[in-house]
Amino acid sequence: MPWPYPRWIAHRGAGKLAPENTLAAFRLGAAHGYRMYECDAKLSADGVVFLLHDSELERTSNGHGTAGEQPWHALSQLDAGGWHSRAFAGEPLATLEAVARHCQAHRHWLNIEIKPTPGSELRTGRAVAEATARLWAQDAAHTPLLTSFQTEALQGAQQTAPLLPRGLLLDTLWEGWRDAAVSLGCVAVICNHKLWDAATVAQAREAGLRCLSYTVNDAATAQRLLDLGLDGIITDRIDLFPPEG
Repeated sequence: MPWPYPRWIAHRGAGKLAPENTLAAFRLGAAHGYRMYECDAKLSADGVVFLLHDSELERTSNGHGTAGEQPWHALSQLDAGGWHSRAFAGEPLATLEAVARHCQAHRHWLNIEIKPTPGSELRTGRAVAEATARLWAQDAAHTPLLTSFQTEALQGAQQTAPLLPRGLLLDTLWEGWRDAAVSLGCVAVICNHKLWDAATVAQAREAGLRCLSYTVNDAATAQRLLDLGLDGIITDRIDLFPPEG
């Protein structure tokens, strides 16, 4: 498939400059010129797809406990910005629907990492794919890239919305990673930047896979990956890397 996505991708919306996975982060990423963002999506207890990285609420909100065990009404009341800085106090958790509206209004792209609460991998993959297909049904030019470390989550996405592009996230090059990506119908692999070298890129390219990297925050690493010809670089340093660089 033609590769529609920008090379530079803002991690969790705006890296560390704003509270991650909130609309405030996406607005700040856009203010820095970024046109694509990575984010984390999971399910509330009553099936709402919303953005959060951790299974637990404590690190990035004033909530407590496992987020996926709570209904959206309770989650929507939390402060997801005050932990970052006073300027963002009161910023709420974001639903995928709200983020879709933001991205479509600006004609931007999204990399949605399916981040299931442990034990809900297949169900979360299906729900995120269903919501994505529905929310972007009228904006095929900006269809998100769905990714996950969890193969079961990608299976759920593949079963539910097979035409949505998918990518396998890797923190290690476990045995059979390339075959798994192909069997899941993935278009890309997204590796920890330390895993990429010329041989790994060649393995991915031979299977027809695009190559992306996370999370790249220094110029030397970025240049090494650019020299390898990577298709996408996810960064926290939206203040350091020009998004069209």
